[in-house]
Amino acid sequence: MVTTLPTASTQQAVGYPTLFLLVTAGALVPVVPTGALVSGAAVVALHQGAPLSMLLVFLVAATAAFVGDITLYWLGRRGVMSEHGSRWLEGLRKRAPQERLEKAQAKLEDHKISVLVLSRLVPAGRIPVMLACLLAKMPTSRFVRGNLPACLAWAAAYQLIGVLSGSLFAEPWEGVALAIVLTLLVSGVPALWRRIRRRTHGERASEAHV
Repeated sequence: MVTTLPTASTQQAVGYPTLFLLVTAGALVPVVPTGALVSGAAVVALHQGAPLSMLLVFLVAATAAFVGDITLYWLGRRGVMSEHGSRWLEGLRKRAPQERLEKAQAKLEDHKISVLVLSRLVPAGRIPVMLACLLAKMPTSRFVRGNLPACLAWAAAYQLIGVLSGSLFAEPWEGVALAIVLTLLVSGVPALWRRIRRRTHGERASEAHV
């Protein structure tokens, strides 16, 4: 019995739809590390040596992020327009700490739609900005204009991490491992730093009242 490895075309036929579905799902529910997925896919595409593969990873990732964001915004708007809200809007409120929401609202008021472009590049910045747009009752068409370049920049940034990681190793799995570590650091370190700062300020406030 002869066992053959999947061809590159077979891998792509399975990989691109899977990447699209996972990134879209990750935009709706934050349980999938979408940045790591894009970086890992970029490593694999780099080792395939096909420029078209790199372009397809970028287009699939950006499109999936865009579809996920617009779907989530549409669901959130239904909650804003409803007297009883919705579980999606409530979910966004739970994922956006009050302090970060207030900062996002202030930036949205000062810089308008340009804040959306940066929201996807700032770790944990997407949801507070999206919620601020919802509470400001920004029309979906206007949100789309700001979110499109945001998704393109996001896909390019994480693909670059994958390209840099993949170029350091001869084996794809080594590049994928490094890309995952780097993306987790990019997303995790700022959140850890904010948690440490809050704890430090809380301890100082407690000491001040003693």
